[in-house]
Amino acid sequence: MKKVYYLKTCSTCVRILKELDLPSDFELQDIKTNPITETQLEALKALSGSYEALFSKRAKLYKEKGLKDQNLTEKDYKHYLLEHYTFLSRPVIVINDAIFIGNAKKTTASTKIALNES
Repeated sequence: MKKVYYLKTCSTCVRILKELDLPSDFELQDIKTNPITETQLEALKALSGSYEALFSKRAKLYKEKGLKDQNLTEKDYKHYLLEHYTFLSRPVIVINDAIFIGNAKKTTASTKIALNES
């Protein structure tokens, strides 16, 4: 599978996608207009190892809901990821069995290497 979960209104996502210059066989899913499903989320969890790895603690709602002061479980992370798109650390790029989460420079560099190898 070659897929990207992103927000087309997020300038960082757009910049990274432009920088990666993905081949045309990638499927792009704007998670605002086409929300992530439970099945998709479970597949991402299988690749990443946990829901927490997919969860953005930098999301505005994370602070607004006071979640940083709570001891969240995997069940909680899954609930919030399905509840609102802003909790997904973006972009999430899947290349076959590899997953790249977030917008760190190191993550983008690793994604480029994987793209060259695929």
